[in-house]
Amino acid sequence: MTLRINTLEFRNFRNYEHLRLSDLGEITVLVGRNAIGKTNIIEGVQLLTALSSFRHATREQLIRHGSESARLEASISDGNRLLDVALTLDSVSRRYQLNGKGKRPADLKGLVPSVVFTPDDLNLVKGSATGRRAALDALGSQVNKSYHTVRLDYEKVIRHKNRLLKEEADAALVEAVNEMVITVGSQLTCYRAALFARIIPPLVEKYRHISQNGETLSAVYIPSWDDRAEVGNYPALLDAAIQRDQAREALVRALRERAAEERRRGRSVVGAHADKIVFLLDGQDASLYGSQGQQRSIVLAYKLAEAAVVEELLEQKPVLLLDDVMSELDGVRRAALVEAMERGSQTFITTANLAYFDQNMLDRSNVVSLPI
Repeated sequence: MTLRINTLEFRNFRNYEHLRLSDLGEITVLVGRNAIGKTNIIEGVQLLTALSSFRHATREQLIRHGSESARLEASISDGNRLLDVALTLDSVSRRYQLNGKGKRPADLKGLVPSVVFTPDDLNLVKGSATGRRAALDALGSQVNKSYHTVRLDYEKVIRHKNRLLKEEADAALVEAVNEMVITVGSQLTCYRAALFARIIPPLVEKYRHISQNGETLSAVYIPSWDDRAEVGNYPALLDAAIQRDQAREALVRALRERAAEERRRGRSVVGAHADKIVFLLDGQDASLYGSQGQQRSIVLAYKLAEAAVVEELLEQKPVLLLDDVMSELDGVRRAALVEAMERGSQTFITTANLAYFDQNMLDRSNVVSLPI
């Protein structure tokens, strides 16, 4: 059965000295003027579910000004089990607990998964490749503990290599680090490509529904070592599965061929940190040729596809965290989002205007007016 949040309690978190929300149902609508703290609640729920913050905040930013520590708690149940998840933040640490016992974040990954959708996500298609990789990694870290570990290991090794390149270290040192780049980087690329392959079917189907059978959406994951993408030859990449041995061999070759370039530029140019994700509409790059409406439909479809993948892999529906996105969507896309909310996922949604919701939905929701 799917775990649901029954109660939330924050102490000295962001702008809240004390906040308690109880008897939470399927849909909680947090309504209030801008800058009142609605987004802080969404962030707090994400810290207790996905164990991360879409704001990438430091501990000092999360702790209420003038306080030495903050604590967030959630009471969670599936009807049979009752679990208490807590996070304590202070100036030196971030500590999680489950039923009063200390836990590593990796041990809690996937326990109560969540999918967050914010206005910044609407730049997913036309924004940087870094944002698209980060979105995929955030999902992968929730559904696969090994994915989370490999991603962290890769980030450490690539930082180390970049430091050596910047310092113009001996070539033998860089070559030694490249061994780790090959091992961990090829694994991360394979993890990402496999996860993205799972996303594509629900992504395409949900886009077809949102666009009302308009143009055809496809998408491709492109490793940094595959130069076919440089000339826009995306169709050749669409059905190309990536095997680990293939990835290792290709990465070895690319690192050797571009070693002088990396030396000259003082940074790594080959590896999982330089992989790309491209969305295509009728075979053309949607970041270049898609309208704003089409791009937003892709983002909405992607978020709904994320939720579908979480449910498929973890066999439970994720918590949906929707931060002030209704004001950014038109009527058709709002309707598609409301339809998704009504399929059983517990949802927290913030808004400054209840007019975006029909009365039937509001009647079934727990509407919380802020401040409380």
